[in-house]
Amino acid sequence: MKRLVTMILAVTAIFTIVAGCSKSAEKDDNTLVIGIDDKFAPMGFRDENNEIVGFDIDYAKAAAEKMGMKAQFQPIDWKTKESELSSGRIDLIWNGYTITDERKEKVLFTEPYLKNAQVVVTLADSSLSKLNDLEGKVVGLQSLSSASDALDADPIKSKIKTVTEFADNVSALNDLKSGRLDAVVIDEIVINYYMTKEEGTFKVLDESLAPEEYGVGVKKGNEDLLNKLQKALDEMNEDGTASEISEKWFGEDKVLK
Repeated sequence: MKRLVTMILAVTAIFTIVAGCSKSAEKDDNTLVIGIDDKFAPMGFRDENNEIVGFDIDYAKAAAEKMGMKAQFQPIDWKTKESELSSGRIDLIWNGYTITDERKEKVLFTEPYLKNAQVVVTLADSSLSKLNDLEGKVVGLQSLSSASDALDADPIKSKIKTVTEFADNVSALNDLKSGRLDAVVIDEIVINYYMTKEEGTFKVLDESLAPEEYGVGVKKGNEDLLNKLQKALDEMNEDGTASEISEKWFGEDKVLK
């Protein structure tokens, strides 16, 4: 009998621990878990103290505050961003996320908040100056990004010798600097940031591949969250919060109104 009581108490303790762990693992309803690429400067990246910073980081924090919530940033593999969203592991995709027709089939989007373009960058002393100069060259880009979509849509793609895909833009730019690549397809906003940080290292070809716009991705079916977020973004436009954040990161007001 004593042994039976001991076993019952042990089983009860195990269930209590499991229940406690399950409860602690539950996401706080007052927290927005935001999926980001933490190597996507100046939108979202790690500074010298390994803190996650950037335009989208400040923008998301301000929007969450307007919604009476707090933002929690979750670095993810950018190739699986839509899967992370649909699974519920993150609530939003918010880090220079380009609005495309293909992505609209997978996620809900806010109204666009920034204009961007896909451009081709090479080293400052390179002889490349226009898209046709990429014929027979080795070009890099971030895997499953809008850079890949833009290149696929351009006739020059068929003339390029090799297209090498990378997990992030930082890796692609490092291979460009080391001479393993001739050029990189990248977001204009991103390369403009690196060109200010590494003056004289890069140049952008005269022709861009594709204009685009950034938006925030919300899980399909969650119109309630989408509407609350859009309301917060609209309020930030009206009260000047969005403009202040843009001035901080870009030196000018780039936010679409």
